[in-house]
Amino acid sequence: MANNNDNKMSREEAGRMGGEATSRNHDKEFYQEIGRKGGEATSENHDKEFYQEIGQKGGEATSKNHDRDFYEEIGEKGGKARNNRNND
Repeated sequence: MANNNDNKMSREEAGRMGGEATSRNHDKEFYQEIGRKGGEATSENHDKEFYQEIGQKGGEATSKNHDRDFYEEIGEKGGKARNNRNND
């Protein structure tokens, strides 16, 4: 662990240690619940255009990092999942 000259923990180190301690004390359901609450709060504070913009940015970032094969693979998986749902 790197410390600054005053032998104090950096903000980054303190945050990491706090996050690790929290993860030891909480289960998957805890994180699902805070995620749900965060999503609800976000949806109350943002409109349709906000979600369109972040979706656009995410799609652009994904397209820069993946090739045609990636899109073919996820399209095939989506088609299979949809077919399985329709056959149930």
